[in-house]
Amino acid sequence: MEERTAGTGPNGGGRTGRNLPAAIAVGVGLGASVIISVYTIKEIFLLVVVGAVGVGVVEMIRAFETRGIQVPVVPTLLGLAAMQAGAYWGGADWLLGTFVVFAFVLLIWRMFAAGTDGYVRDGTASVFVLFYPALLAGFVALLLAPDDGADRVVLFIAVTVASDIGGYIAGVLFGRHKMSVISPKKTWEGFAGSVIACVAVGAWLMTWRLGGELWQGAVIGVLVAALATVGDLIESMIKRDLGIKDLGTILPGHGGLMDRLDSLITTLVPVWMLLALFV
Repeated sequence: MEERTAGTGPNGGGRTGRNLPAAIAVGVGLGASVIISVYTIKEIFLLVVVGAVGVGVVEMIRAFETRGIQVPVVPTLLGLAAMQAGAYWGGADWLLGTFVVFAFVLLIWRMFAAGTDGYVRDGTASVFVLFYPALLAGFVALLLAPDDGADRVVLFIAVTVASDIGGYIAGVLFGRHKMSVISPKKTWEGFAGSVIACVAVGAWLMTWRLGGELWQGAVIGVLVAALATVGDLIESMIKRDLGIKDLGTILPGHGGLMDRLDSLITTLVPVWMLLALFV
């Protein structure tokens, strides 16, 4: 999420024109669906993940099509679902193995779909989408599988969301020094706000829900703040290269689902690793 400067724009948004009330309503709704599903039946939460990331996958594929890059939808979505199932019931080995199998499925599919012209371009893009976001999202299932998996997932999501919120508020109130030409609305003040929010939420949930130490939650918070910012920049690079503003329009005030998943995707694997070490 990019920080914003203060001010009011159309549709109740800031100067960037973002509809902030709609964004808040959508965020609350998504948060409620996560909490309810993850603490009731874990398999329902996995379906929520597959559905959300599946929409993100389709958004990525449609964005690539604007540059004439063809990624097959059906086998990519099947690969996403298979990797979630493999990770949840089989572990990391099955996640990696399923990824390799479907990478070859995509390359073979493309071989017979459109001939040799553009094969390397389309095949590379197909494997890229299978990795980002589909494979990375499989680590949600790895987080969820243990007995305390629901608490691990909530910590991961809450700390990452705190990065967005802390960065947004600090950027609006104090943002002066630009962070990167890739995403010019990001500021160092906003990044500081992200770090503070992530450390506070990480330390709180680590001690309250997982019985860990304050310093462990703080370490996770600092790492998430840094990697969530990197995730935003990576997605900004993708959109700039494709010449588009947002990857989708499905979420009022947010853009597409991939515009919300970028930070989660890049922080997921390191958080999984640290929780495996700490808890």
